[in-house]
Amino acid sequence: MDYLYIFFVLATFIAVVLLIEGVYVTWNTSHGPEAKRIAHRLQVMSAGSHIDHSNISILKTRLLSESQGIQRILLMVPRIHSLDRLLEQSGMTLNVARFLMASLGCGAMALILLWLIHVPALPALGLALVALFFPWLVVLSKRRKRLTRIEEQLPDALDLMSRAMRAGHALPSAIKMVGDEIPSPIAEEFRIVFDEVNYGVSMQDALANLATRVPETDVGFFVVAVLIQRETGGNLTELLNNIATIVRERLKLFGQIQVFSAEGRLSAWVLGLLPFAMAAVLQLVNPKFMSLLWTDPVGEKMLMVMGTLMVVGVFWMRKLIRIRV
Repeated sequence: MDYLYIFFVLATFIAVVLLIEGVYVTWNTSHGPEAKRIAHRLQVMSAGSHIDHSNISILKTRLLSESQGIQRILLMVPRIHSLDRLLEQSGMTLNVARFLMASLGCGAMALILLWLIHVPALPALGLALVALFFPWLVVLSKRRKRLTRIEEQLPDALDLMSRAMRAGHALPSAIKMVGDEIPSPIAEEFRIVFDEVNYGVSMQDALANLATRVPETDVGFFVVAVLIQRETGGNLTELLNNIATIVRERLKLFGQIQVFSAEGRLSAWVLGLLPFAMAAVLQLVNPKFMSLLWTDPVGEKMLMVMGTLMVVGVFWMRKLIRIRV
């Protein structure tokens, strides 16, 4: 069986599917039914505003690149605003252009190093693709840690707002106190909300922007509760206290689940790393024995099957031990 021919057919099929999806996404982004409805929010939250800047000059804008030419090219890429928002949520100072250059640089450096040590072409391309996505993994990790930290700080922020409003402060003033008194990163987000309100953005839009920047369930509850209270009335201080209590109880329950599932997560790490550790030891002890896996056709097939089964097993174990609260 010609595996190279099968690989070429699969690659062609995937390329055609991606091309069709890219054409559809490009059309839907500029002419779709939801494009006009979300255009203003995307322009406010990210770079690329083409409307009258006099209306939103009070808002902070994010540039995709320092170069205007590169900026115009990036603005034509579908879903580029999602990448910009991902970088913003991670708390990193990189813009989109620098991030993409870092990704390409990692892939190119890995490819050059693998070529210098005479790694075969197909495995070298696969490892280079892995290195290409390494900056993405770093950004996703930083984003997860930052959002988790914001979620942990939210109850204290809500308690501070509740006490401030009980003492006679208005909601914008209470938001400013959170930005001044609570440590980062939640202080940064609440300072942005206060600045937007202070410079003329409505409270509804400022809170909606907060929910967009921090896509956490608890922050969404806070935003929805405040918006409903502003429309229907009610005791906002008591509402904030109740939300803070619910968030604390949820985080406490999540901590207990983390403790109970610690053994399963440790087993997943051990089972996932053990084959690589054993392969490294055997390579040091008996290199000829291990070399059969990539020099013999049967060994190559075994590697492909083992790799596929390991990927399936990792996702399956992650599904079992990951409990959403």
